[in-house]
Amino acid sequence: GKFSDFAMSTDVLEFSEVFAVAKGALNAGRLRLQKDKVTFKSHKMGKIEQVSAADVRSFNWMKSARGFELNIMEKEGRSSKYMGFKEADCERLSDFVSKNYALNVDEVERSVNGWNWGDARFNGSLMSFEVDKKLAFEIPLNDVAQATAGKNEVSLEFHQTEDAPISLMEMRFFVPNSADGDVDSVKEFHEKVLAKADILQVTGDAIVTFDEVNLLTPRGRYRMKVYHTFLQLHGKTYDYKIPFTTIIRLFLLPQQDNRQMSFVVSLDPPIRQGQTRYHFLVFAFSSEDLVDVNLHLSEEELTEKYSKHKLEQEMSGPMFEIVSRIMKAVVGRKIIVPGTFRSPSGAHCVTCSHKASPGLLYPLERGFMFVYKPTIYVRYDEVVCVNFARSITSTTKSFDFEVEAQNGNVYAFVGIAKEEYTQLFDFVNGKRLRIKNKGIKSQPQHMADSDMSGSDDDHDAYLAAVKAEGEERGIDDSDESSEDQDFVAVSSSDVDLEFDSDAVVSSSSGDAGSAGEARPKKSKSDLKESRKEKRKEKPKEKPKEKSPKKPKKKVEREEKVKKPRKQKKAKDPTKPKRPMSAYMLWLNDSREKIKKQNPNAKVTEVAKIAGGMWKEVSQSVKEKYEGKAAELKEQYQGAMSEWKKKESHDSPPR
Repeated sequence: GKFSDFAMSTDVLEFSEVFAVAKGALNAGRLRLQKDKVTFKSHKMGKIEQVSAADVRSFNWMKSARGFELNIMEKEGRSSKYMGFKEADCERLSDFVSKNYALNVDEVERSVNGWNWGDARFNGSLMSFEVDKKLAFEIPLNDVAQATAGKNEVSLEFHQTEDAPISLMEMRFFVPNSADGDVDSVKEFHEKVLAKADILQVTGDAIVTFDEVNLLTPRGRYRMKVYHTFLQLHGKTYDYKIPFTTIIRLFLLPQQDNRQMSFVVSLDPPIRQGQTRYHFLVFAFSSEDLVDVNLHLSEEELTEKYSKHKLEQEMSGPMFEIVSRIMKAVVGRKIIVPGTFRSPSGAHCVTCSHKASPGLLYPLERGFMFVYKPTIYVRYDEVVCVNFARSITSTTKSFDFEVEAQNGNVYAFVGIAKEEYTQLFDFVNGKRLRIKNKGIKSQPQHMADSDMSGSDDDHDAYLAAVKAEGEERGIDDSDESSEDQDFVAVSSSDVDLEFDSDAVVSSSSGDAGSAGEARPKKSKSDLKESRKEKRKEKPKEKPKEKSPKKPKKKVEREEKVKKPRKQKKAKDPTKPKRPMSAYMLWLNDSREKIKKQNPNAKVTEVAKIAGGMWKEVSQSVKEKYEGKAAELKEQYQGAMSEWKKKESHDSPPR
């Protein structure tokens, strides 16, 4: 590990080039130890993992294949492993840990004799295999995807990741029976593994279920079930189980008209559909879709686990708001929303295309997000430079915006309207990103308002910047730099005689002296006479007889018989309608009042205002509407039971 200059501070110890071990893959990043916490930031994804100093139980130092490794054990049983340290780093690390954490860095001796018979010890989420009381290897149990018990053995299957070129798929442990025979050693070993393994099992009821949720990637309509540890998407063809530990970021992005909302979930590792990998889930919601849901959570869970997220057992409001609030609570990550950027129309995004696919580009506070096909997120700290380029398809009506990342990828967003230029340039400049061709000969790449908003005949600022760059490199394309030689036009008839013995051979003035005397030129009349004589000498060729064309056979195509469409089942008008909730009853009574107080508010804004007012309504008013809702629910249940009896009586026997 490289010990940076910043690490010399007594309050901070930093290692800039170490590797976090996750599911068999080595993720390069930066490890920083501070008085109150330990932080690791991945170079690839920018993901930050933090451990509070109060939660750290021990530090273990041992030799590994890549120098030395550090294992940080937490009091709750979790562990974090980092590799790539040098032997000299142990002393600095020990001094810092003993001074700031009042702990010691324990050096662990490894077993290197290669024996495979030993003792398995379970310490939190870590299983250690020891040979002669020396550590042979460790298995993080949260990497276990499946555990199967046999007669005398337990088989462990592991999660796979794309970051690891070679992955461990399976391990088998032979577990002998105990000497006294009272304890089932296989069952005990298997249960200890299952207690900490990351195995997705559908147990119990889901916290909440949303039917017919529209996803853009992977495309389709899915039934969305939110459990305590994972998200389940059930579609017509595919099912997905997504652990919350694989969710890195959550985005809530309004479209230009604010009538559609995109809820984006960033995943690492991605989910698979055949050979296709999806690093992002993109949910599409309408701002006008309202929903009432009941959360299957106890009062203790609401007050202890989800109190700061303000979840309630009954929630009502716009669907995008309810889904985002629940996901924020169960995943435990903040939702990223648009920041200070505004287009001339007041939107948070600009319309453009990436690889011929239209979409929306969101300049967020910490990165660029393109939605939706393909969905792209580029953080500002991994951007090398950006470039404002002239559009290939149009001269001045639009421009292209290119983003070059540190990994060498260049993302080109094309066809952005020229009216968006000033706001986008000022925003990028304010984020202190490097802009190409900026400030050449005091003529910035900045296309001024007059350059981007005028007619097609106006001055082209980008072309001027390119010319200035060319002049700076010593390239001059003006007409005054050199005189062109006179060009003698040659008629089409002269070209036919290019290889004729009498054809005129032209040479430059520099070659004339060295080639001897030039041949005398023939006059135009002499050339015409010589051509006529040669044409007379040539015998006329007989024109080739054209073979008669064969009549084309007409292929009669059979008309395809269209299959009749399945008719939808007509709704029964006598079926009772579902009753309204207390919130909807109150909203019907208060809607006109809210509209009078906010005459310019849109439908979505009225819904947001009503949701805020409902939270502040007194308990007595809520009880009044809840009583009405309970009465309507009883009436509905009675009417529904009567309707079902009638339906079963009227329906013919099968």
